[in-house]
Amino acid sequence: MAKVHVIDHPLIQHKLTIIRDKTTGPKDFRELVNEVALLMAYEVTRDMPLQEVEVETPICATKGFTIAGKKLALIPILRAGLGMVEGVLQLIPTAKVGHIGVYRDPESLQPVEYYCKLPGDSEERDFILIDPMLATGGSAAAAIGFIKQRGCASIKLMCLLAAPEGIQAVQAAHPDVDIFTAAVDDQLNSHGYIIPGLGDAGDRLFGTK
Repeated sequence: MAKVHVIDHPLIQHKLTIIRDKTTGPKDFRELVNEVALLMAYEVTRDMPLQEVEVETPICATKGFTIAGKKLALIPILRAGLGMVEGVLQLIPTAKVGHIGVYRDPESLQPVEYYCKLPGDSEERDFILIDPMLATGGSAAAAIGFIKQRGCASIKLMCLLAAPEGIQAVQAAHPDVDIFTAAVDDQLNSHGYIIPGLGDAGDRLFGTK
């Protein structure tokens, strides 16, 4: 079963509290989401493999380590996932960025892919799927499925907040995908919003309603 990693670093929890505050405006909201994404990326990438190399310091030769293994691809789920990408790119500027769009069909209530653009060398990369809110889990589970259909097997899910219902849905559909979140909230309300949550992440990021 996939693991749930709650990243509870004090800096992340402090910034997350300001993000939750309904009086925080779009500018500060965007900046804070960006900062939390950068901090979370340290933990999401903790298991990246290293290889030993030799370098010359100004004093002498020594051994050090560089990143080895597969390169990374960041895949935000449109549109709210866009708010976290820049933070991760500040830490890993060489990562390629794809995009995936998913909506829920009003009649069948099933997730439908309306856009998917992945790096051309996707099979050679480890994927980090990014979405601020893991609520029902339907969109995230569907997006993971769409990515897998294109031959990508190594996937992690990164989100600011998760509801227990969303975690269960992703784990049931994709038991091989670890979930990284800054907090696991109480539950969903009747409209599918996370409680206590932070409202609609996309609207707060882009100043829409």
